[in-house]
Amino acid sequence: MADEDDHKRTIQYGESALSYIKKNVLPAYPRSYELWYTYSAGYNQGLNRAVNESIKQNGRIGTDEMLTLYGRFLSPNRLGDRLDEVGTKVSKEVEELVDTLKLSADATSDYGVALEQVGEKIKSVADPEKLQNYVTHLVKSTQNAVVSNRKLESQLLESKKHIENLQSSLEAIRYESLTDELTTLNNRKHFESSIERVIDQSNESGRGFALLMTDIDHFKNFNDTYGHQTGDQVLRLVALAVKQNVKSQDIACRYGGEEFAIILPNTELEEASKIGEAIRVAVMSKELVKRSTGENLGRVTISVGIATFQDKESAHSIVSRADKAMYAAKNAGRNLVRTENDLSEADGQEDVA
Repeated sequence: MADEDDHKRTIQYGESALSYIKKNVLPAYPRSYELWYTYSAGYNQGLNRAVNESIKQNGRIGTDEMLTLYGRFLSPNRLGDRLDEVGTKVSKEVEELVDTLKLSADATSDYGVALEQVGEKIKSVADPEKLQNYVTHLVKSTQNAVVSNRKLESQLLESKKHIENLQSSLEAIRYESLTDELTTLNNRKHFESSIERVIDQSNESGRGFALLMTDIDHFKNFNDTYGHQTGDQVLRLVALAVKQNVKSQDIACRYGGEEFAIILPNTELEEASKIGEAIRVAVMSKELVKRSTGENLGRVTISVGIATFQDKESAHSIVSRADKAMYAAKNAGRNLVRTENDLSEADGQEDVA
C-alpha cells in the first residue's frame, strides 16, 4: 500500500534525476544522482535556489559546479565541518581565557607580596622620607593592580561576547540539522528522534499520544503542471495550515516530499481527529495564486490518517498504521480524514496515488 506508492513516487524522482544528468551532460556519479534526485524531490530549498540561479546564469550545470553544490548542500561532512570549526574557535577562546586568568593571578600574587613586604618594612621605619617612598611604591603597585583588573574585566567581557556568538552558531547549526528549510517545520531526522522519545515517555507515564500523517492530493500532477516553484508554494501553504492548528507541545514535521507527520502528545483519537479536520479545512480554504502571473490555480487538498499509541508498540508500528489510515482516506476519495478505526473496511481496497 504505502510502500507501493513510495515506490512509484521515488522511481519518478529517480527518472527525473537521470534526465537532468543527461540534459546537463554530466557523468552519472552517485553524487550527481543524489544532487538531481534531491532537486527533483524538492527536499532542499537552498539547493534548488542555487541550481536554478546557476542554470539561469550559465544555461547548464557543469561537473565542477555540480561537485561544488554537492559539497555546499548535501555533503555528509557539511555540518560536521562547521561543528569542527566552531569547536576549534571555542577551544582557542578557552585557552586565551585561561592564559588571561593565569596572568591576572600572577599579578594579584605579586601585588600581595608587595603589600606584605611594604607592611613589614613600614613597621620599623622612622624616617619620613623613606616612609614616603614606601607609600609611593605601594600606590604604584595598587595602580598596576587596578589596571590589570580592568584589563581582565575587559577581556572577560570580550570573551563572554565571543562565546555567546559561538553558542549562537552552535544553535544555528543544531536548528539547521533538525529543520526543513522549505517549510521551517521539523525534518525527518527530528521526527525519528522525537517519536522514539515520546514513545519512551508514554511507556513510562501510561499516557498515550496520537500521530497524524498527511499527504497532499495529486501533488505530482500539480508540480509537473505548474513547476517546482509553485509546488514549493503548495508545501509552504500546507505547512502554514499545520502550524496554525497545532499546540506548542505538538511536533510538526515534514516527513518527506509532500508528506507531513504530526506527533500530538497526550492526545486521544477524538481530539486528534478534530485537529486533523481543522488542518484539512484550513488547507482546502486557501486559494492558490501563482506569484509570477497572478493566475488563480484553485485549491489544494490533503488526505489525513491518524493512529494512537498502543502500549509498548514500536515507532514503525504506529507510523505504519497512521500511513494506512491516510491511504484509506485517499481510497475513499481524498480530501478526507481517516483513523485507524477505519482500517478494517479499507484494508481490502486498492490503493490510489
